Amino acid sequence: MSREPGETVTSFLREFDVAHPDRGRLAAYFTEDAFYHNIPLEPITGREAIAAFLANMGPFQPAGFEVKRQAVSGNVVMNERVDSFTVGGRTIELPVMGVFELRDGLIASWRDYFDLAMFQKALTGG
Repeated sequence: MSREPGETVTSFLREFDVAHPDRGRLAAYFTEDAFYHNIPLEPITGREAIAAFLANMGPFQPAGFEVKRQAVSGNVVMNERVDSFTVGGRTIELPVMGVFELRDGLIASWRDYFDLAMFQKALTGG
C-alpha cells in the first residue's frame, strides 16, 4: 500500500466497517508484528491475531465509524470517532479516540481509548 498515513487509516476503517469484514483484507493493513490495544481491554499482538479478532467480534457487528476529526503528524494518525456496533438488534454508539502509528505504509500500532463503563451501560440498556 503506497498511501499517505491518513489515507491508509481511512481506508482501513472503511474496510472494517462492514457486517462481516474479510480477515485477509484487514490483515493486509498491518505489519507482521503489529500491536492493537483497546485500552481498557487486553492488548493483541501480531497481524493474524489482530485480523482474527477484528473479523470475528462475536455478537458485535460494526455498524459505522464516523470520524469527527483526524490529524496526521508524520507516521502518526490520531482520530476522534464515534464507533457504532449492532448487538442484539440494538445499535450502540461509542465515542473513541484512536492513535495509529504506521511503518512502511502499514499499521504498526493501534490504540483506541474509550470509556468502558459507558460501553457496559449501553450494553445493558442503561
